[in-house]
Amino acid sequence: MSVASQPRPADESRHTPPPPARPSAWGSLRPLILRLHFYAGVFVAPFLFVAAVSGFLYACSFQAEKILYAHETTVPVGSSELPVAQQVSAARAAHPEGTVSAVRPAPEPGTTTRVLLSGVPGVDADHKLAVFVDPYTAEVRGALEQYGSTGALPLRTWIDEFHRDLHLGQTGRLYSEFAASWLWVIAGGGLVLWFGRRRARRRIRGATGRRRTLSLHGTVGAWAAAGLFVLSATGLTWSTYAGATIGDVREALGQTTPTVSAAVAPGGEHAGHGTAGGNTDGGPSAGPSADVGLDTVLAAARAEGLSDPVEIVPPADSSSAYVVQQIQRSWPVKQDAVAVDPATGEVTDVLRFADHPLLAKMSRWGIDAHTGTLFGIANQIVLAALALSLVLLIGWGYRMWWKRGRGSAFGRPIPRGAWQEVPPYLLVPLMAAIAVLGCFVPLLGIPLAAFLAVDIVLGEIAHRRGKRTYAPAG
Repeated sequence: MSVASQPRPADESRHTPPPPARPSAWGSLRPLILRLHFYAGVFVAPFLFVAAVSGFLYACSFQAEKILYAHETTVPVGSSELPVAQQVSAARAAHPEGTVSAVRPAPEPGTTTRVLLSGVPGVDADHKLAVFVDPYTAEVRGALEQYGSTGALPLRTWIDEFHRDLHLGQTGRLYSEFAASWLWVIAGGGLVLWFGRRRARRRIRGATGRRRTLSLHGTVGAWAAAGLFVLSATGLTWSTYAGATIGDVREALGQTTPTVSAAVAPGGEHAGHGTAGGNTDGGPSAGPSADVGLDTVLAAARAEGLSDPVEIVPPADSSSAYVVQQIQRSWPVKQDAVAVDPATGEVTDVLRFADHPLLAKMSRWGIDAHTGTLFGIANQIVLAALALSLVLLIGWGYRMWWKRGRGSAFGRPIPRGAWQEVPPYLLVPLMAAIAVLGCFVPLLGIPLAAFLAVDIVLGEIAHRRGKRTYAPAG
């Protein structure tokens, strides 16, 4: 072959393949999000499963209580109600133990009055013994342990404590905080992956195997994501560590929940909003020797616009007032409170829920939505549906993990090294945001830092052995 017939360098350069295009921002982030979603789902899912099952039972417990404790909580409607003081006297005659900590007059026709006793032998210190009294006849219908401001009776109390701390006390609360800390991360990562693949436009019908499971997992997860975000955020508000941080932030911003002042100074003067007192004695005449009584106190609260349901807290001592607080958590929320001088029956302080700071209101609404009281039975149905959705998502997630092995290895993991594909202009602010977030939500930050440390160490070991693998993974 002659020199003239040989290909020229210019011809050769025209056929040289172009250098590979740099991945887009989404292309570089997707493997990292996929790996985080995968491992967080695998290791956190057991905690979320327990929270979901117990949360489902809790959502159903409201209606179950109405059936189980119908004898104690309901009565035939009579012609007129007896004075509240007479009802309390009947409760004390049947249960002289402990002291009266609060009285909840019958909130509507056909329901009973609850007289709450504290310091009763055999009853947990943070629980009360609720004595149920027929408001029309003063008949004592029974007595049950009650917990919390929502008036949870034994069934709901047991489920609530199992959901909150597995009946393990303060140590057990770490389980629920851990689950709440990671729920929004897993849901958010799944939502980003779902939108990135445009799975909303893909039909499930006709798909089989792992693809069908993935479609079900993504579609149900996308529909449930908003509710899961709300559950995660509201669950953290009263957790041990993140909850304390949220409380500090609210205090720094002047957004704490105010309380009506129960302090009554000599001469009838009173202090500004402060902390409401409890009580140390047991009857409607607790506190000063001259006491106008429960019925006069209730009438004074009614005159200030406090409608049912309400709770009356007796004075703590001779320098304290009665506190009457609305206790309706369903919409519209009724949370107004007044303090009433026990010697004169005059209202000494008024606190309206409308005057609460914005974050205090949002915290109240969020907690009530989380516990199923804000919108009544509709709220409880939504919570039950979210809990069932989370159980299904976990089941489908583990099934996909099983199928990733494709018959060769159970639960083949997502390859490591995804973070190395993320450009610095995305990786640096992302790591900074994670570090800041980890300080506020330690049960997210600490496990994530531990996972990254272990992952880097394993990657280096694999590199030295010549077996390092990199993302992306499909």
